[in-house]
Amino acid sequence: MAAPYEIRFTREAAKDVQKLTPKLKAKLKDILEQVISADPAVGKALVGDLKGFFSYRLSIRDRIVYSVSAKNHTVYVHRARTHYGE
Repeated sequence: MAAPYEIRFTREAAKDVQKLTPKLKAKLKDILEQVISADPAVGKALVGDLKGFFSYRLSIRDRIVYSVSAKNHTVYVHRARTHYGE
């Protein structure tokens, strides 16, 4: 089994995480560590302006939007909050 991918957050994603409830923060951590870092292709490939990014459901409203660098073996989390209006 391949080593898990390293997880890194953009500044914007780090701000998103601060706004999440403690329960969603814990769920985010579990998803990143157990699912996405093990197989980054598990998310839905996005199209259009976000081509090259993936989306994974965090809750009914919230999504994790990330990109993958196979070369650096790293997952970059770009957003971790709703893509709907606040």
